[in-house]
Amino acid sequence: MAMMAKKHGEEGEEGNIFWVTMSDLMLGLACVFMTLFVLAMTGFTQTTVQQKQNQMKAVEELADKLKQAEIDAEVDKMTGDIKISDLELFDVNSWTLSAKGRAYLDKLVPIYVNTIFTKPELDHNIANIIVQGHTDSQSFAGLSTKDEQFTRNMELSLKRANAVAEYMFKTNFDKTHSADLRKKLVVEGKSFSEPIIENGKENYDKSRRVELKLKVNTWDIKNMLGF
Repeated sequence: MAMMAKKHGEEGEEGNIFWVTMSDLMLGLACVFMTLFVLAMTGFTQTTVQQKQNQMKAVEELADKLKQAEIDAEVDKMTGDIKISDLELFDVNSWTLSAKGRAYLDKLVPIYVNTIFTKPELDHNIANIIVQGHTDSQSFAGLSTKDEQFTRNMELSLKRANAVAEYMFKTNFDKTHSADLRKKLVVEGKSFSEPIIENGKENYDKSRRVELKLKVNTWDIKNMLGF
């Protein structure tokens, strides 16, 4: 009986050793995984920061080129977004480009398109080029509700954005970029949903605008980790 008890005790010790060993193994694997994850995330962060810095340099070059060409446009050097006053493009309550508007786009679009598609840091990371129309919140005569005002302005903003997008293809940019532009160009109408507010009040002139916006691809962490 004593021998059996001893044998039973020895088996219990071996079982404990087995579970301790498995626990150590799992802990070790977890540590390895966490180390790899941290290294991957560090590389991901460094790559993302470097990519953003390169994009900002390309956008700054775009802004400089527009300034040298004496093109009046507000450029966000962080995002590459460009705001164009509708006074540069359209007559009041019209979505047909004015002669002044066509001349303006004749100067702006070739610089814009050629710069974007010849800069790998921009070209390779842009999902869409968005032409976005905006109006102010002033009321149309004969419309009684805010919803009616919104939808009428939505129609106007969309038609203006589409007029700009359509004319972009008629400008003298490098036509080797036409296929890329067709693939990435998107038209949006925002009505008066994003007014320009200054000193607590809407700036109607600035609210009426067309924006060229760059939608940049997002990094997929699964690719970074090799999943």
